Amino acid sequence: MNRRDFVLSGAAALAGGALTHRLPGRSGAASRPVPSPAQLTWQRDELAMFCHFGVNTFTDREWGDGREDPAIFDPAHLDPRQWARAARAAGFRAMILTAKHHDGFCLWPTATTRHSVASSPWRGGHGDVVREFVHACRAEGLRPGLYLSPWDRNNPAYGDSPKYNDLYCDQLTELLTRYGPIAEVWFDGANGEGPNGRKQVYDWPRFWGLVRRLQPGAVMFSDAGPDVRWCGNERGVAGDPNWSTVDPAVVAVPGQSGPLVTPELQHGDPNGAVWRPAEADVSIRPGWFYHPAENGRVRTVESLMDLYFSSVGRNSKLLLNVPPTRDGLLHDTDVARLADFRRARDAAFERDLAKGARAEWTVTRWGSAQLDLALDRPGTAAVVRLEEPTREGQAVARYTMYGSDGGDWQVLSRGTTIGYAKLDRFAPSRVRRARLVIEAAVALPRQIAIRLYGGT
Repeated sequence: MNRRDFVLSGAAALAGGALTHRLPGRSGAASRPVPSPAQLTWQRDELAMFCHFGVNTFTDREWGDGREDPAIFDPAHLDPRQWARAARAAGFRAMILTAKHHDGFCLWPTATTRHSVASSPWRGGHGDVVREFVHACRAEGLRPGLYLSPWDRNNPAYGDSPKYNDLYCDQLTELLTRYGPIAEVWFDGANGEGPNGRKQVYDWPRFWGLVRRLQPGAVMFSDAGPDVRWCGNERGVAGDPNWSTVDPAVVAVPGQSGPLVTPELQHGDPNGAVWRPAEADVSIRPGWFYHPAENGRVRTVESLMDLYFSSVGRNSKLLLNVPPTRDGLLHDTDVARLADFRRARDAAFERDLAKGARAEWTVTRWGSAQLDLALDRPGTAAVVRLEEPTREGQAVARYTMYGSDGGDWQVLSRGTTIGYAKLDRFAPSRVRRARLVIEAAVALPRQIAIRLYGGT
């Protein structure tokens, strides 16, 4: 196989084509990790919205201490359907709600604590934010997710590890059995001290096993997965390179940090034994909860577009936090900025110059391949989107993209990993022919989908 050339011709080699020829692989290649159907669906969402909402919204704080009076929670016009409409209109496909943050206040009526909406004046103590949120997502065709903070600064059981782990599992069970299918269960490793300085030891295998049993179609996020990992920062910037595979011995326990773990979170591992793609989380505002003083500090459209390129455009998924106000609505500025973000993406990716191009895909040896495109008509390109067929795994480790207007080949961009998607911006260039050269790969390269756009 190493010395044999394969040539596959036709426009089917492009995105959406029907090219199904499977090139034979080197012995053992089939054992490389591949995504589950749930992981594939998760990444194809590309954009998800995080909604941080709770007592912090009313105290103007980022972290509550668990001593908040439930009476402060009383959104006058709560409307998760408004959140979901704004998300869908902006091209988002999923949403995640903070069902409980570190303060321990539960946004659903739970049997595990009195520190919940059932003790608030909202809806006369009979409300359920989680239910309204999930219903709103489904009404707008979005996939709902829930975040349940493991740290609980209110509950006296926190720090008594066996007792609190039982309580936490009870809360998970309520959330995962009352509201229908949940697409993503979001964990973090937050682990402060309990009363009298007691340290809580979480039973992560038990928590993960419970989710698997109650919501087998859900993916679980944390810095350690087990399905989706953190990108290593809260700036919405995935690593470059970014492998979807990791070494589970390095990224093993939520809340880990240190010089060995951070590179694994940011970049993955080309030789990793498990498929665990990265999620890039960031807020549209400086804070995660709503603060009136930040109404003039909402991210610009240019900033949001940069985030799209540094997350989705680096084989990741963007989880953008948009916090509801004390009224229970997304602020008008945030909603308008989301709509502008959608318009900017539509304008940048309106016309694919490579659509319908004649293509020739050549694999010359184990780690290299080449895709040549002859465009139907010349055009000016400024962005290229590359995609590997990740249902078969991830292989490309280094590539160069060339363009020509009939003369010599000119370098448009260079990069490392591709994965689900790689977006490169470059100086506007007149192109009638394009060439992608795969220079290094960890497995037999499969046909790459190419889209060329003029950008904005």
